[in-house]
Amino acid sequence: MYDRLSYEEYTQERIKILRKQKGVSARDMSLSIGQNETYINQIEIRRNLPSLQALFYICDYLKITPHQFFEDDNPAPKMLEELIEELKKLDAKTLELITDLVKQLNKGKE
Repeated sequence: MYDRLSYEEYTQERIKILRKQKGVSARDMSLSIGQNETYINQIEIRRNLPSLQALFYICDYLKITPHQFFEDDNPAPKMLEELIEELKKLDAKTLELITDLVKQLNKGKE
């Protein structure tokens, strides 16, 4: 999806997608990062771009790293991080079963 977008468009679209995944309004997110109530909306409708510092605040608010923000092959970075943390608690046999299941699920996508 992102390979046809400019860096600016990518940033704007990624913010919108990640905000929606979090289930928060653009207004609430704007206010939560210390901006005026239309700040995120202005970014999402491509009228504005965040400064680098604002992008760090946005990442912090979304509880992701800047690296995860730009990791375009990871559509849900926070969810993946939570899954990995849960997987770390499992024994090797269970991990093997889950790995096989995920591989089978991905075969259908190829």
